[in-house]
Amino acid sequence: MSGRSRRAAPGPRAARPTVTVCRGCCCGTPKVPGLDHSAQLRELRQALDGTATVRVTNCLDVCDRANTVVVQPSAEGRKRGGRPVWLGLVNDSEATTHITAWIKDGGPGLTDPPDILDLYTFSPSRRVRAELHED
Repeated sequence: MSGRSRRAAPGPRAARPTVTVCRGCCCGTPKVPGLDHSAQLRELRQALDGTATVRVTNCLDVCDRANTVVVQPSAEGRKRGGRPVWLGLVNDSEATTHITAWIKDGGPGLTDPPDILDLYTFSPSRRVRAELHED
C-alpha cells in the first residue's frame, strides 16, 4: 500500500452548511439569563432540518460573547469563498430566525447575511478558530 493518505469523498454533511452551537461553560446555562436554551437549540434543529447540520459543542472559549453560534459554509459555499461566521450573544429568538433564514438562502459564500447579523458577528482568536478545525 502506498504511503499516501486516502481521503474519503465528502459526505452529505459537507454538501450543506454546519451550524455549531456552543453549550458549555457559559453558553446554554443560567449564566445567560432570560433565554430558553433548549428551545433555541430545538428551533434551530427544526428550522434547519434537511438544510444544515446542527451540532452542539462544549465550550468554544469565547465566554465574553456567550451563546455563540458558528455557521460554517457548505462545500459549494467554501468553493465560492465562504468562511465560517461566528455570531455571539445570540440571546433572542429574532436573531435565531435571521440566522435560519440566511442559512436556508444558502449561507456563507452563497448568500450575504442579513445586515442585522452584523450586530452579532465577531472574529475569535486563531487559537479558538483552530479548535473548531476551520482554518
